[in-house]
Amino acid sequence: MRIFKTLAAQAWFRAILGWLIALYIRVIWWTGRWTVHGASDHEAAWDAGRPFILAFWHGRLLMIPLAWRKGMSIQMLISAHRDGRLIAEAMRHFGIGTRAGSTKRGGAEALRVMLRTLGEGNSIGFTPDGPRGPRMRATPGIVAAARLSGVPIIPVTYAVSRRRVLSSWDRFVLALPFSRGVFLWGEAIHVPRTGDMEAHRLRVEEAMNTLAATADRLCGQEPLEPGPLGAVARPRKGQP
Repeated sequence: MRIFKTLAAQAWFRAILGWLIALYIRVIWWTGRWTVHGASDHEAAWDAGRPFILAFWHGRLLMIPLAWRKGMSIQMLISAHRDGRLIAEAMRHFGIGTRAGSTKRGGAEALRVMLRTLGEGNSIGFTPDGPRGPRMRATPGIVAAARLSGVPIIPVTYAVSRRRVLSSWDRFVLALPFSRGVFLWGEAIHVPRTGDMEAHRLRVEEAMNTLAATADRLCGQEPLEPGPLGAVARPRKGQP
């Protein structure tokens, strides 16, 4: 493990791992039978060139790059830690940029990064339960970003008929080759300038969990349950 951490600190090693991750994602796509279901609000936003906040759970990250329309601008919000830099290496193989934003101090830096990115006309991808959880529990940051920027939140998820659910804090869904897969899009969620922030946060969380459960059932899988409130993953040394 120590050797891996040492190697992961090297840019060349992250580049190789990022290429391998991107290759694995493409293998899952090439060997699978994929369909797209759900609302079409994201299509309307793409066609009109309007940015939005793409919301997906941390455990459903793997196949999300292939849900995005090629040529449309998006930046993924990532941690500045080693894991985030590795994600950035994988994302660039799909033409997806990344922005680093710390979640310390109540997530103020991450919020500033999101607002700046949206203000530049870019959509931004965000995992509202990352990087430490609790899994499938939305933090207030995504609602604050939508309220202050005036752009909608559009959730997306994926599910597969063949998978391995890892024992990580986020119950990461590792899609396996030769799967029947589905991308499921939710309706746009508009957050007004006024109103109860907690109510809006719960609305986003419930919409995303309903979407994930529906996608799992479409693929013949048992839906995964959200983590218990307050069950935050222990941060690694140096993790923001």
